[in-house]
Order: sequence, then structure tokens, then C-alpha cells
Amino acid sequence: MARFEEYKDVFVFVEQENGNVAEVSYELISEARKLVASIPEFGYKVVGVLLGENVKEKAQEVIAHGADKVIVVDDPLLKDYSTQFYADALTQVVNTYKPDAMLTGATPLGRDLAPRVAARLNVGLTADATKIEVDVEYAKETGESLLDVTRPTFGGNLFGTIVCKDTRPQMATIRPKVFELAPVDESRQGEVDEFKPTWTTTEPQVFVEKVIEKVKSDVDITKADILVGAGRGAENCLDLVQQVADELGGVVCCTRAVVEDGYMDKDRQVGQTGKTVRPSLYLACGISGAVQHCAGMDKSDLIISINRDPQAEIFTISNMGFVGDVNKVLPLLVQSIKDAKSE
Repeated sequence: MARFEEYKDVFVFVEQENGNVAEVSYELISEARKLVASIPEFGYKVVGVLLGENVKEKAQEVIAHGADKVIVVDDPLLKDYSTQFYADALTQVVNTYKPDAMLTGATPLGRDLAPRVAARLNVGLTADATKIEVDVEYAKETGESLLDVTRPTFGGNLFGTIVCKDTRPQMATIRPKVFELAPVDESRQGEVDEFKPTWTTTEPQVFVEKVIEKVKSDVDITKADILVGAGRGAENCLDLVQQVADELGGVVCCTRAVVEDGYMDKDRQVGQTGKTVRPSLYLACGISGAVQHCAGMDKSDLIISINRDPQAEIFTISNMGFVGDVNKVLPLLVQSIKDAKSE
């Protein structure tokens, strides 16, 4: 008999704010479908856990994105995010339903919530994962589902795979844009369970005096279909990088070095300590190809790199590469694009 026979299904915490579901939650549901499909003999379902107030109407939207079942925890105390009440409610859900795995987006909210729930459950948590898959051979041998969860380690210089063999649920936070978003199927049918948490106290331990609205950037690089990335090798020609982006109808992004040198804002940074992107085209200009940066853009559909060092690591993940000085290559590229448009 398997040790964790009572634990089943892959749960996804469905993050929402003011009724708007975070896209990373649907990305995780899409990936969870692949996980359960790899072990069909287990009969696992993908279950979304939706916390908030007056959010039940969102359950069908979650099902349309791939969930087989949605557990709705609707309570006035969950109207706005509260570490105290959200952690209490989610812990109760896990203890009641006993999922085999619990996935959460590595957003500011998810990074606050997931470790607190893991601590209450006394289970492990892999943070900021970039890859997750089921060890199918282990499942066949033991009758237990085991997740191999990969994340950057040692400052992003290496990738480590973490397993939690001895506790359940297996928990992980996964960065936005790591996984593809599956098409929406409005005709999908699923279950909706309403869960009522039992509060030991309704008095908040922390009081929010003021909510400061986040200042929205003029651009969201995670939404861009075309990105032109600037590395330290392109710091002296950022105007050319911008020209290329303008001609392509794209957006400029950068490496951590460019931010630290003061040339761009943090919200333009791609990489382990920046944002993860999946554009159709990523044009890397003067980018060396450090693991930390590549972890944030290596799933782009098409990667074209320009670097004067023929041994630059960026070429190992590029679909096309040009060895040359960006100061000389970019003006030619701008002109070529203009010529192509005029034809």
C-alpha cells in the first residue's frame, strides 16, 4: 500500500484581486493538466482553490481554463489579501481535501502565502521553480506520485531538482510566464465545492492602515510579443536598441547589469531576479548569456543574438546568432527593416 494513499489530485491556488484572476494561476492549471496526464492510472484531477469574497461566479472561468473542480472559499474576511486569514483558510482546505500537490504562483502574494501554509502543514516547499514534472518511473515502482521540481540555485549559476518524498502535499511556487497558457474551453464542465472555514478568531493581528496603489509602468514586458534585450555590451548604444524595437513594433528590455548600471528601470529587467518572458521574438543585443538572464527568456519562440564574442553563452540557446559589434550591426538592421517595410 502506498504511504500517501489518502492524498490525491493536483491543487492550484487561484490568485485573484478584486475578482480579477492572476494569469499565472491559469498557467499553473494548464501545467497541472500535463502532470496528471502523465500518470493517468492515478485518476488525479486538477483542482483550483479560489479564496475571496463574492468570487463564486469566477469558478466557471477557472473550469474553462482547465480545472476539473473548484473549491470556493467565500468569506468577508477574505475580501482583501490577509496573510493571517488566507493562510488559515488555505491550510484548512489542504487538511480537509488532502491534495497530493499544491502549486502557487511565485507572485508577491504567493511568496508570502505558500511558505506560511507549508510551515503550518510541516511540509517542504520549493520556491521559484522553473520546471516541474512527475517522476513516472518512481510512480510505477511505488504507486506514489513524486514531483521533480527544478529551480535556479547558487545565485542562478546552477539548477537543482528538489523532491519531497516523505511529506504531502508537495508544494511549490512557480514564476509567471514559465508555463504556456492553454486555450480556454468555455464548454468544459466541472464541480464546484463551497468550503466554509472555521475561524479561531476574526480579529486581525495586523491592521492595514492604507493601501498604496501600485504605480503602473508604461509598459509590461511580460505582455510584449517582440522584445529587444540590451546587455552590458549595448549600454553605449541604447538609442539604437530602441530604434530596432520601434521598427519591429516591440519593447526594449534588459539584463540585471544594465539596471544596476543605472541605464534602465527594474521593471524592464529579464531574468531570475527580474521577469520571465515568452515573446515570439527575443533579439538579444550585447547579452553574454548568463544563466540568471537566460532563465527568464529561454522559452521565447525565436531567439536571435548579436554578440562580438563568438564563444558567448547566449549563442547556445539562440536559434540564430550574429558575431559582431552591436554598434555596427544595429544600424544595418534598422535600415534593413525600413527597406523591407518600403517594398
